[in-house]
Amino acid sequence: MNIHLDVDDSAPRRRDDASTSRTQLESLDELTPVTPELPPRRAPRPRPAWEVRYARSVAAADVLAIVVSLGLREVWGDAPPISGLTWVLAGVTLGLTVMCLIVCRTWESAVLGQGAEEFSRLLRAMVTSAVVLGLIALALKLPEVRPWVFGVLPIALLLAALGRLLLRKALYRRRKAGACLHEVLAVGTEEAVAQLISRTRRAGHHGWTITAVCTPSGTGTDMVDEILGVPVIGDLDAVAPVAREGSHRVVSVAPAPGWTPRRLHQLAWDLEGTGTELVVEPGLMEVAGPRLHVAAVDGLPLLRLTEPNWSGVPRVVKAVSDRVLAALLLVLVLPVMVGLAVAVGLDGGPIFFRQARVGRHGRRFQMIKFRSMVVDAERRRPELANEAAGPLFKVRNDPRITRVGRWMRKYSLDELPQLFNVIAGSMALVGPRPPLPKEVEGYSRDARRKLMVKPGLTGLWQVSGRSDLSWEESVRLDLRYVENWTLALDWLILWKTIGAVVRGTGAY
Repeated sequence: MNIHLDVDDSAPRRRDDASTSRTQLESLDELTPVTPELPPRRAPRPRPAWEVRYARSVAAADVLAIVVSLGLREVWGDAPPISGLTWVLAGVTLGLTVMCLIVCRTWESAVLGQGAEEFSRLLRAMVTSAVVLGLIALALKLPEVRPWVFGVLPIALLLAALGRLLLRKALYRRRKAGACLHEVLAVGTEEAVAQLISRTRRAGHHGWTITAVCTPSGTGTDMVDEILGVPVIGDLDAVAPVAREGSHRVVSVAPAPGWTPRRLHQLAWDLEGTGTELVVEPGLMEVAGPRLHVAAVDGLPLLRLTEPNWSGVPRVVKAVSDRVLAALLLVLVLPVMVGLAVAVGLDGGPIFFRQARVGRHGRRFQMIKFRSMVVDAERRRPELANEAAGPLFKVRNDPRITRVGRWMRKYSLDELPQLFNVIAGSMALVGPRPPLPKEVEGYSRDARRKLMVKPGLTGLWQVSGRSDLSWEESVRLDLRYVENWTLALDWLILWKTIGAVVRGTGAY
């Protein structure tokens, strides 16, 4: 039996029924999964030639470091004579280490040439290779493998790290000359985009150059179609077509009114297969690296922020390595320190200058320096006008500085006695700038977070401009170190300190 129901479409529908239907449809639309509109497939943009060459150069340098380390094994006094097993072990070590480098993604373009993550992955790959090689030796009862685990691979790590640092320096020189840059499309409010432009220009070594901007209003600041000289080419609706058709290597998205998660999701779909990288600003200033983790709840990605880690094995390693390295440096520079002591002594007055500084958790200690000012420098301080903002006191052409002191300050030689503070444990080799007690009295809450760690002989402030930095920039760099500390970051700062000291810029 077939039952037919006749419905009179011409009958008027009640207002509340229509409203209910619209509400139900809107609710259904919110619950219905978004299906991406598949754009026409297109060939991905080829990677820039310089990027390919750089990645290949890093890979070649790593392999060369391993091969050189294998060759150096033969110059060790206790190395057994070459035999068939030697060649087998050399081949296994080389192949295993290269495989670990690939698995740990040490040659990924996203980490090459910037930050400490590149060296963290390199360290992880070399340690993994050493552990696997050691386990193989243990399983096969081969004591001949011991020199390879404790000699060849550590030397290979040092040579590979040195090679990457040299390649990075060459890359930075080219970027300073305007080459080897990634074009970036910035999306966000006028304020967020202006801040990103300023930061990318200040950190030119990062390799980002913002060439276009999209804002919610489609205009820049003061209703001008540009922000800090970068043209505004459209509003938020223009992001996807501009990103697909343009030559941008990166699309950087900051929170903005009208920019919804759905729009972000659709932009990610639109960029698939184009070779353009999508970067999203989480809104957490100066927090990155090991503290940020992505977790999902029923498919919803959440950004999990862990507390800074100031204890455990990494901190013990830092404390021990700081003291050992400080002792070694002290032995190496002892002749220089003797010469400086004689020069300061001939100038009259005490050789060393001791000053109360504030260390970790607010504990005071006596910091030691070579005296670089006249004996009554503190008494003459009220006569000078402070040229620095915030609680700092800086005078570019301070008349209290002696002739020897000005030369020592330029190359930070007056700070060499602080190696004694590092050995004693009141300071670290790397950390925030050690503040004066009077400075700490005027600290805001964010500046006080610097006191969570030991102050350092050098730090991000030392390798980023020293006294040329403003108070806000100094605090920002110190907080970046406090929030994102890793051993690899310490090593990177120590390496950069050499160049900063040799150049002598920003010191007075």
